[in-house]
Amino acid sequence: MSVARLLRHPWTVFLGRRTARLVLSLGVVLTASFAMIRLVPGDPVRAALGVDASPALVAARRHQLGLDAPFPSQYRHYLDGLVHGDLGTSLVTGTPVAELVRTRLPATLEIAGLAFLLTLAVALPCGLLAAVRTRDGRHPRSELVFTTVTAGLAGVPDFVLAAGLTALLAVGLQLLPVAGTGGAGAFVLPVLALSVAPTAVLVRIVRVEALKVLAEDYMRTARAKRLPPARRYLRHAAPNTATAALTVAGGLLPAMIAGTVLVEKVFAWPGIGSAMAQSVVSQDYPVVQAMVLILGTTVLLASLLVDLLLAVLDPRSTIRES
Repeated sequence: MSVARLLRHPWTVFLGRRTARLVLSLGVVLTASFAMIRLVPGDPVRAALGVDASPALVAARRHQLGLDAPFPSQYRHYLDGLVHGDLGTSLVTGTPVAELVRTRLPATLEIAGLAFLLTLAVALPCGLLAAVRTRDGRHPRSELVFTTVTAGLAGVPDFVLAAGLTALLAVGLQLLPVAGTGGAGAFVLPVLALSVAPTAVLVRIVRVEALKVLAEDYMRTARAKRLPPARRYLRHAAPNTATAALTVAGGLLPAMIAGTVLVEKVFAWPGIGSAMAQSVVSQDYPVVQAMVLILGTTVLLASLLVDLLLAVLDPRSTIRES
């Protein structure tokens, strides 16, 4: 294949466009995280040193951090530091922020990844089963219960659900640890808190998409041929529903990752979210800046992976729409 044909290949065009979007989005996240610490009200150096710190000490600390330089110079210094893995230094502890990210990012990725997988594992089969049971107006009571329960769960904020699960399962029934990372049981509450609302949203959409698939001519043909239900639903209905479900799940993923900020705080989970919440309270803006950058980059990379997975599962429609 010649270079010209390779450059015009649909996969090459698709990957090029997705990469360009990623680079552009990363630029926006970088600029936003940089501007945030400079545009917030107040003086973060004064907040970190305390109200009793002398003006000379505050000025020296600002000079040490480069906050007294012009914005363009600060931005170039910021980008240069990122290239060399320097995310800044905590105003409160004086430790490198990169070390904090290295120790806390895996914990956030663990619960966010498990919550995303749990959402898919529950929403896909449950949505399909709900569609099979309620298609063609069958079992209206089941449909009413389904829509009522899922609508209620979808509207519960993550932190409210986290507090409720803690009160019920950890404090009331004492089945799970209240907080911390001690053992596999410690994952249950934060993962549930992150996944319940997205699962309720996704299962409703899966049901709607599955109802459309079940009404297609090829599904009527499969029923007319008296194919076994497992074959009809698993081989024909499920794959055609999965693509739409993954598309919606990719849109829910950023909210799930953002939800780790409050959920980790509730469960004292040692991740990026809890570190960001603590840094906001202590006005440790370099840490907040780095956490915003890391969370934003994680969301962009996760969305890219979902796009690539969709392209593999349904290359014709996904690549054509790109």
